[in-house]
Amino acid sequence: MFSQEGYQLKLEWGPEGVTALRDCDVLVVVDVLSFTTSVDIVVGNGGRVRPSRWRPESGRTLRPASLVGATGLVELPSPNGSNLCSLAAETGAHVLAACLRNASAVARRAAELGETIGVVPGGERWGLDILRQGPREFGPLRVAVEDYLGAGAVLAALDGTASPEAQLAVAAFRNTDVVATVRDCASGRELIGNGHAADVDLAVELEVSDAVPVLVDGMLTAEAAR
Repeated sequence: MFSQEGYQLKLEWGPEGVTALRDCDVLVVVDVLSFTTSVDIVVGNGGRVRPSRWRPESGRTLRPASLVGATGLVELPSPNGSNLCSLAAETGAHVLAACLRNASAVARRAAELGETIGVVPGGERWGLDILRQGPREFGPLRVAVEDYLGAGAVLAALDGTASPEAQLAVAAFRNTDVVATVRDCASGRELIGNGHAADVDLAVELEVSDAVPVLVDGMLTAEAAR
């Protein structure tokens, strides 16, 4: 019932969304602020990313602005996007990472890899403050505007029969001032208010990258869009 059966293009949220869309040929993870934006920057430099689970006690985050010059292998912790990549890999689907920077490039490659494409926006977690020492247990999923728009950007670049969930994300993307909205949504304002405006600036650069991060053997490595 929740698999959006009969549609080629689908959208569902978070870890449960990965489970619901597990029969898709391709799963695209979207975590705009900031995991998949960071991934795009690293792999766009020719580097590789190993997704790892973020632990509150570590106090460690790797923000997009800190990775602009990064090459080689980067261990990238995240409570949302990184976890989703690992879960998606377990389904046997091709796993790609998308953000606003590379949405069209990822969409083109996804269409080459399979007929059914599930887009999984990561959202955020209630009770988790990634900028400070956070709780050991994450709260329930909070739908995040920036990830919905990122998912809509990917889906807008795809052809095929789209589920109502996917259609609404496309409509949101096409009828929204994306840059202004991401800056002024709760997640954007939190980052800007804590001195990380540069991260948001990088995240809202639309279609500036043709890097396609693909998860292979636990590593996200860029493929050039074909």
